[in-house]
Amino acid sequence: MKQQHRGLSLTGLAKMVCLLLPLGLAACSSTGDQDDYALNDTPPEVLYNEGLALRSQGNLKAADDKFRELDRLYPYSEYAKRSLVNMAFINYRRGNYTDAITSARRFLTLYPGNEDAAYALYIIGQSYYAQIPDITRDQRVTMEAAQAFSELIQRYPDSEYVADSRTKLIAAEDQLAGKEMQIGRYYLKKRNYIAAINRFKTVVLEYQTTRHVEEALFRLTESYYSLGVVNEAQTAAAVLGHNFPDTAWYKNAYALLNEGGYAPSEDSGSWISRAFDGINVL
Repeated sequence: MKQQHRGLSLTGLAKMVCLLLPLGLAACSSTGDQDDYALNDTPPEVLYNEGLALRSQGNLKAADDKFRELDRLYPYSEYAKRSLVNMAFINYRRGNYTDAITSARRFLTLYPGNEDAAYALYIIGQSYYAQIPDITRDQRVTMEAAQAFSELIQRYPDSEYVADSRTKLIAAEDQLAGKEMQIGRYYLKKRNYIAAINRFKTVVLEYQTTRHVEEALFRLTESYYSLGVVNEAQTAAAVLGHNFPDTAWYKNAYALLNEGGYAPSEDSGSWISRAFDGINVL
């Protein structure tokens, strides 16, 4: 009985030794077992071409997995660099916008001067743009989209992605201006004129080429007039009339001032007047 007990103890000890040894040692594997921890020794160019083939076949999930494997095994190779761009594109196409942005930003961090940097920025902008919410919701992603497109236009003016980026930047800024107007009208309705003015001021200063600037100038006329700051109300109306003379917004601003015996009159020292110096929005 003692000898049997000793035999069981030695067997248990042998198992413990095997667990403590490096996982790659074959001595602790039974005959025919496959080492699950062995690294894939497929050359990077082969992995890359396999990923491209899967992508062209429309098997985007498998292609993404292949490019991720390449990036993990050969992180500093030329093929890993190309894989990052592919992962960004694939995840954008799959609607995995967070992963697309992460891959594209990583590429820009590692290779800021690469010829594909404009494309990476474009994917970031597109990924945020695809998530732009309804005007009633928070517009953080709209701001991110606008920033990405703006950066692309400024840094890579000759890029093939500039034309579409300009179009989408206009749409994103229009959305941001619309959000400011929505909040401003809310404050105006509550007679919180200072808060309303701050919102309309943002539209005039930052989004004056959007379709919302006409209403913003009228609302400034309305808000300043309600506060008794008549000279600023007159200036807002005058700038509105100079840039948008045939609109209903100007007619309303003119009528509002006329009711109190005033007329549009521009004060060149006003921030409203200075905001439009040298700018033709017609």
